[in-house]
Amino acid sequence: MIYFDNNATTKIDERVLEEMLPYLREDYANPSSMYDFAKKPALAIKEARGKMKDFLGANNEKEIFFTSCGSESANMAIKGTLNCNKGKKHIITTKVEHPCVLNLYKSLEKEGYEADYISVDSEGQLDIDELKSKIRKDTALVSVMYANNETGVINPVEEIADIVKTKSPETIFFVDAVQAGGKIPINVKDTQIDMLGVSGHKFHAPKGVGALYIRPSVRLTPLINGGHQERGLRAGTENVPYIAGIGKAAELALNSLNYEMTEVKRLRDKLEDGILKNVFNSRLNSSLKNRVPNTSNIGFEYVEGELILLHLSDIGVCASSGSACTSGSLEPSHVLRAMGIPFTALHGSIRFSLSRFTTEKEVDYVIEKLPGIMEKLTSISPYQDELMKLKQRRG
Repeated sequence: MIYFDNNATTKIDERVLEEMLPYLREDYANPSSMYDFAKKPALAIKEARGKMKDFLGANNEKEIFFTSCGSESANMAIKGTLNCNKGKKHIITTKVEHPCVLNLYKSLEKEGYEADYISVDSEGQLDIDELKSKIRKDTALVSVMYANNETGVINPVEEIADIVKTKSPETIFFVDAVQAGGKIPINVKDTQIDMLGVSGHKFHAPKGVGALYIRPSVRLTPLINGGHQERGLRAGTENVPYIAGIGKAAELALNSLNYEMTEVKRLRDKLEDGILKNVFNSRLNSSLKNRVPNTSNIGFEYVEGELILLHLSDIGVCASSGSACTSGSLEPSHVLRAMGIPFTALHGSIRFSLSRFTTEKEVDYVIEKLPGIMEKLTSISPYQDELMKLKQRRG
């Protein structure tokens, strides 16, 4: 099995699992309890918080709050902010956000909020001028993802934070960094970012644990009411094994950033080059150099993406047609539509996302096998005349 869908989820690093096991077996006490048995779990949470502080480049471990996932982090940040700013009803995000933000904004519009959705160009770059023009004094919150989950395109969130605070100092700026964490350096203390969320299962921790950075000056209402946990912002007994796991994963990811940005990028580029060279109806949906190093989105014109994925699965290769959160939909990607990707490639676009566990042999295998699959699928495509013209144009 060759796994090229690491933007959907990643395998748990064995060292992360080893870090978690003691808190599932012997050190299982509730960390809020007063007896000595609870000291080890409580210390595990404290150490994990410190590791997440380093991972996100925060000033203090008290700025780190543990959640269950990226979606909860986004909801906690956005809903919590708006509940503290009832008088402001204007919010801004982009047309290419993850569904956890887009669907939340659609829900907020039904509650009376006015939302603006910022456009991107054909390469997936955000229209900064449009963003500037939309910020108002009554803008309560701006939410922009750090890196796009489908194309890997990196947004200039530090620059955007400066723009937001210059135009409206009281406006809160939230960053969904789920696809950036562990792939590129993050350093929130040197920015004006107010809140930033990550999800552990995107960088080799288990599913079911995430983290949210919150600047001390930001006021939030809790999403989950109850006990005192997470300093009153996120009630519920702490999930010690998973918190220990995300802490270890953050430590490992921080130490692996150079490998991610050099070797993983080299393998990603080799995969792209091999496919584009050997499959005549392929096109890179974003050729920007400013992408996370593991992600490639390739469109195969006049062929259905579902057929490509099924044939890849038959030879043991896992890939994706977009976000795992929308994979059950037959609708084409909202990200690629916002970019204006031609209809001829829209339904045939495949995302390949690598990790530090990806090998050269796996990349070579896909480069070897994919042309044969595409030759078979183009031969049964109903668009034979168009494919012939495309082949002639591309030599």
